[in-house]
Order: sequence, then structure tokens, then C-alpha cells
Amino acid sequence: MAAAIVNGWLLDRLVGDPCRLHPVAGFGWLAAALERAMWRPRRSTGTLYTAGLVGTVVLGTSLAERSLLARPYARLAFRSFAVWVTLGGRSLERAALSLAAHVQAGELSDARRLAPTLVGRDCTQLDGPELCRAALESVAENTSDAVVAPLVWAVLLGAPGAVGYRAVNTLDAMVGHRSDRHREFGWAAARLDDAVNWPAARLSALLASALAPLVGGRVKAACGAAFTGGAREHPSPNAGRIEGAFAGALSVSLGGVNRYPHGFERRPTLGSGAPPDPDATMRGVRLARYVGLAAVLVCAGLAWRVDR
Repeated sequence: MAAAIVNGWLLDRLVGDPCRLHPVAGFGWLAAALERAMWRPRRSTGTLYTAGLVGTVVLGTSLAERSLLARPYARLAFRSFAVWVTLGGRSLERAALSLAAHVQAGELSDARRLAPTLVGRDCTQLDGPELCRAALESVAENTSDAVVAPLVWAVLLGAPGAVGYRAVNTLDAMVGHRSDRHREFGWAAARLDDAVNWPAARLSALLASALAPLVGGRVKAACGAAFTGGAREHPSPNAGRIEGAFAGALSVSLGGVNRYPHGFERRPTLGSGAPPDPDATMRGVRLARYVGLAAVLVCAGLAWRVDR
């Protein structure tokens, strides 16, 4: 599995997301269709919905992988492809850098149009610092969700683990909201996503803290912001850790009031610096790259030990 982890990560760095026929997009289409058919304002229905979809993709990946046992090169290619399509680091970085460039140029209307590719909050009235905060929080959280976590689950459970994780994370993005429609139906997806992201969020926070000097930050400040204060008060048991680590590493403050279709939510303050600007957002992208590289080295090393 070690070679597949490295291959998948390299494909994401070199190619990015598949331009057409992305398996995750296909899974999202299927999940949306099934939600329309199954939706009830009950946790039990949402749990059945989540378990059925996640179980199906995990079982399908396991069977496909098992069918290639006698063909090692084909099996490696399949595993590499599975890891690749679960990653999203390069696409995330491109969007964040583009938003920062628009803000830096004073093109706030263009930045606001781009922001929904990064965050689910209402960005139509955000100013420059708030747009940069949205981008930086997305970069931090998705470095864990879309880079480190798939690699961690590839180590733990191979290709089925990586694909199953991506299915859970996709369902959380689709139905794990606090809106009236999804508060009960999406409960299982949201809680399962919290559970499967727990190890990766802590690993990501530790790596971001250790690598803080590479972007002009301090290890102690990053680690403190990740594991004390506002990080503990964050409504997400995982996002607060990695967002805090980035805030401390970049010497900025994150958190505040976010406006969503279902209402306003207040996030605790993370870090102790000034609000982020385009430069901080760009440095955050650099930190995300360093964290991704460190994560693939750690995970590939662990997988190599397991393979042996």
C-alpha cells in the first residue's frame, strides 16, 4: 500500500482532480438521488441512508481489490487510482490562491464569486479580511479532510479505507448540516465524519505546528492555538484543532460569525494575531503543502512497515 499512497499523492500534485467522470461526483449524484427517495426527518432513516451508501462503496472496493490478487501491477494501479480520487489538495490550493489574488487586487466581487468553491457560508457581503479568513479556514480544515485523512485511512484499511472515508466526508458535506431538513436526517453522517476525522485532525495539527517555522511561525504558538483555548470550544471536535494550528503558525486570528442558509453561527477565536490578509492566505497554502508532504512521508512509511 505504501507505493499506492505515494503514487496517489503524486497524481494529485501533478494532475489534480479528474476533469471528467470523477468517481466522487458520481457518488454525490447517487447520494442526492437516494436522499430524495429516502428523506424523512428521522435519525434512524439517515443512519440507514449513511450506512447503506458507505457500506456499498467499501464492499465494492474490497471486492475489486480482491479480484486483482493474482495481478500485482493491476492491483497497484487500482490502489493508486483509489487514493488519487480521494485526495483534493491541489484543487483546494488553486482556489485559495486565486481568491487571495483577487482580494489583493481589490477585485472583491470576483473573490466573492469564487468563495463558494471553498466554503458553505454566505459570502455575498464579506470584505477582504473576511474572505481571506474563509479561504484560510477552508485550507486548514481541508488539508486534514482532503489530504491527511485519506492517507491515514489508506494506511489503516487500504484502498477500501480511503474510499470509505471519502464517502463519509462527502455525505457530511451534503447532509451533515444544521438546517431544518438535515438536522435529524444528516445526524449519522455528521457524527460518523467527526469520528473518522479524529486521528487525521490531530496528526494534521501536530504536523502544522512542527512545520510552522517554515512559514515564519513558532511551534509553541501553533501548538498552543491548536490544543488550548478556542480550539476546545469549537463546535467541531476536529476543525478547531487544525484551524487553530494554522492560526498560530501564521500569527493570525481565525473564527467569528459565519452566515449560513440556516442562520448565523459564531466560532471561537483561534490564534491571537491580526485578521488574515492575502499574504497570510498564501502562506497558509504553503503550510498546507508542507503538511501534505510530511503526511505522505509518514503514512507511506507506516504502510511500508505494514506491507513488510
